[in-house]
Amino acid sequence: MVKNIAVIKGDGIGPEIVTQAQLVLDKVGEKFGHKFNYTDVLMGGCAIDATGVPLPQETVDVCLKSDSVLLGAVGGPKWDTLPGKLRPEAGLLGIRGALKLFANIRPAKLFPSLASACPLKEEITNAGLDLVIVRELIGGAYFGKRDTYVDENGIKTAYDTMAYSDFEIERIARVAFEMARKRRSKVHSVDKANVLDSSRLWREVVHKVKEEYPDVEYYDILVDNCAMQLVRNPGQFDVMVTENLFGDILSDEASMITGSLGMIPSASLGEGTLGLYEPIHGSAPDIAGQNKANPIATILSAAMMLRYSFDMAKEADAIENAVNAVLDEGFRTGDIMSDGKKLVSCTEMGALIVEKI
Repeated sequence: MVKNIAVIKGDGIGPEIVTQAQLVLDKVGEKFGHKFNYTDVLMGGCAIDATGVPLPQETVDVCLKSDSVLLGAVGGPKWDTLPGKLRPEAGLLGIRGALKLFANIRPAKLFPSLASACPLKEEITNAGLDLVIVRELIGGAYFGKRDTYVDENGIKTAYDTMAYSDFEIERIARVAFEMARKRRSKVHSVDKANVLDSSRLWREVVHKVKEEYPDVEYYDILVDNCAMQLVRNPGQFDVMVTENLFGDILSDEASMITGSLGMIPSASLGEGTLGLYEPIHGSAPDIAGQNKANPIATILSAAMMLRYSFDMAKEADAIENAVNAVLDEGFRTGDIMSDGKKLVSCTEMGALIVEKI
């Protein structure tokens, strides 16, 4: 099988970690009889430097024609003083909108060999941690109407609008319930329905959708309580579904209790099979070019691509099993290093995982 992948290496450590993910994909292709063709395109700070904008139209066109997209990371202090629409992060929002990717899938799984890296107490982690956050990606406050203005009294005010339609809520809810059916059949819907009108509509619509899934255990949970429960008893969660802003915050919290942001992949999906796959960490400019970055989140993102966009479950399993085997043998990059383990570089970690496939 031949698949065409648009590759956005991006800024900072992006080129280093994406290169390792490509080597892993090539090994999978060799073992299972697939061919992955890569087309490099620009987004983020490197795109600003080359073209003056964070998301060139050429990048959008190539991504739309590809079977999927693999992304490293974008941003860095070099571009921090630019206006909002010209910052590297605007490229992320733009590509999600252009590809109509409305569902962000962020698994948070604590590998047994990394249990000591979790900041929670052992009696909490003993119950295990394996959850998925399904975050609505192209609505809410990040995409609502916004403005900053000065009134006649010289008072400066800014506002952002959190708006959702019943259609947007229904489609993300279905993603969560379908995913739960393939896992442990439990959904928590996260909102702030005691305060926000948008959350009251959210709850109303999700309740209608849940009637179609009587086999799935369902709970409403307020976002503040959810944040508390994530550190009190994360084992109670299977699939969470929530809107854009809440999902952004909760998914970072969930990922941190797995030991390191460098371990967490993500997928952004739409109605079809085209997806955008990326690690959730940033561009880490402080270690860029030093061969210190942890490539595992990007490698696991490539595994998610195989699973969700290419329907290659065995191949995805092979990558995940290889990562687990390397960690079990005690190899660590700096971000997950602990006493008695073997410190390796970015390229060494990639090579070890390739060897295990």
